Amino acid sequence: MPILTVRHVTTYTYKQPVSFGEHRMMLRPRDSYDQRLLEVQLLISPEPASLRWMHDVFGNCVAIARFAGRATELRVESLIRLDHSPRNALDFQIEEHAQTYPFSYSAEEMPDLLLSIERQYSDPHHELERWVRQFLRKDGATNTRELLSAITHAIKREFTYVARSQMGTQEPLKTLKLGSGTCRDFAVLMIEAVRALGLAARFVTGYLYSPGSDGEGRVGGGATHAWVQIYVPGAGWMELDPTNGIIGNRDLIRVAVVRDSRQAVPLSGDWTGF
Repeated sequence: MPILTVRHVTTYTYKQPVSFGEHRMMLRPRDSYDQRLLEVQLLISPEPASLRWMHDVFGNCVAIARFAGRATELRVESLIRLDHSPRNALDFQIEEHAQTYPFSYSAEEMPDLLLSIERQYSDPHHELERWVRQFLRKDGATNTRELLSAITHAIKREFTYVARSQMGTQEPLKTLKLGSGTCRDFAVLMIEAVRALGLAARFVTGYLYSPGSDGEGRVGGGATHAWVQIYVPGAGWMELDPTNGIIGNRDLIRVAVVRDSRQAVPLSGDWTGF
């Protein structure tokens, strides 16, 4: 159970003093059985006039800061230390009826999963659907573990990671056409692909532990990272990182889980000035 520390600093600078509107920060990791928070610090300069915490509709922790006065710089520093327990998603127990695809979710689960199955992006010519169906066996049912593993590793193998600092994600069809993107683009591509198969999937934002030369060629460290959760009966929400081909939560520090990537902005707000 390694102890991991993350220091996340965001700094905005302005040529002239500006006033700041409300800022929302999604930087505090989720406590769970596989990651336990030991220490959390949030340092903001200039000091906000008020700072409050809330849980959003998905249960993620959000800090909301309001400011008074003007400044030429806004700096937000998050320091966290947590006990992390790596788990391999392929070791999770899956209910017998869901061990092969296709399978159905139960009537009790379906109402809560519907919005995570509903697709968010247009695919008028079924290009994404055709792409993901190449991973299904043509001579019978497909092993569920093998299906999810194959999709995860195919994205890592066939697509090129390209860092992009601009906000937002590419549409999945654009990522498919370019054959490249960021971690958030690959996460959205995989989410939409498995949703095309009728599976429930969510977007996860957090951090990737990348221990230098021993990082096994992983990309996306040193900044916020994105990956996928897919719901499989018996196993629950399984984590998969298509950017690095990670099956399970090893080296992944979960901060927020959302239905749509646009709901997982780590820091957002506004300012007024010239």
